[in-house]
Amino acid sequence: MVSESKIKNQEISKKIIMKFVTVVGARPQFIKASILSNFFKDSGIVDEITIHTGQHYDDNMSSVFFETLNIPKPKYFLGISNMSHGQMTGQMLLEIEKILMFEKPSLIIVYGDTNSTLAGALAASKLGIKICHIEAGLRSFNNLMPEEINRKITDHLSDLLFSHYLGSVNNLKNEGITKNVFISGDIMKDACLHYAKDNINRSEILSKYKLEQNNYVICTIHRQENTDDLNTLKFLINNLNELSKEIKIVFPIHPRTKKIIRENNILLSSKIIEIDPIDYFDAMRLIKSSKIVLTDSGGLQKEAFYLGKQCITLRTETEWIELVEHGYNILFNRYSQISLLDLYRERCKLEVLDFDLYGDGNCGKMIFDNIIHFVQDEE
Repeated sequence: MVSESKIKNQEISKKIIMKFVTVVGARPQFIKASILSNFFKDSGIVDEITIHTGQHYDDNMSSVFFETLNIPKPKYFLGISNMSHGQMTGQMLLEIEKILMFEKPSLIIVYGDTNSTLAGALAASKLGIKICHIEAGLRSFNNLMPEEINRKITDHLSDLLFSHYLGSVNNLKNEGITKNVFISGDIMKDACLHYAKDNINRSEILSKYKLEQNNYVICTIHRQENTDDLNTLKFLINNLNELSKEIKIVFPIHPRTKKIIRENNILLSSKIIEIDPIDYFDAMRLIKSSKIVLTDSGGLQKEAFYLGKQCITLRTETEWIELVEHGYNILFNRYSQISLLDLYRERCKLEVLDFDLYGDGNCGKMIFDNIIHFVQDEE
């Protein structure tokens, strides 16, 4: 006699008619993918296979995210990191291609603008597998940034493109990309609103480092243009040291940034609290309780906005141009005519932000529905 549970398992297996591969490798991608993965899991018609390239090799920046976000761990972990951009992308391309040839998915899903994004898109395009790019159309208009090259090539390879904002759709249109382009809003907003409800308050990071509400700033630095150019890195650290005389700075330090600082004997003020990379909920708690956010991360610029904090972006440009245009964000770099300390004082005078950008927090559902319709139409 066949057990009832076995019959149910057989019924479920018959419902699974689509196989998708998702490629992730960096912190923001884990967060974005968690939203869509839950829709796939609940649908009963999608078998999602996740490839983790290993691009972020620190445990607090990779595997811990799958635990805290309550999503299945990747079926494949490639462990590819700590290489030059070309070597990393090439190794990822080789390994992802093998997996795609074995799994034979109908669609590959990539996020953002990392080497993992580009490698996934290239591997799929060579095999004739349809590509979905989430966060399409972003442009910093700086081709010296590896991320700019990654996102542009991925957009031109993709069959289904989801953009956060009209400006990104216009960027795509200007490059001749108009088919299967959707304004979806930002899936990171879904994640921020969803996880902020309960999980942020469970974080104990404020008590761990004796931090008071609105009495510190959080800072992250990891972009190649900031870390590999020693003059730029020293400029930023000197400004942080000056700012730390007025307010505490919490500095979750990226492994690569830490290595370069140590190797070049760049001194951090004793008032800068240097901590190891942190999980998503600790990061959210630090942002929500901070006075202001300093970062060169695209993801943190948006998270600051969603949590009602002003942001100073430590770069010469940003792909999130509308945040600057609407006054929620401002750039600071070696060419700025003002010190970081003075800029911080100015930004602290501004009012609390409103939240009219990037959709209503239902981006994941919109993307899910359009992916299903697209794949069904293709089949």
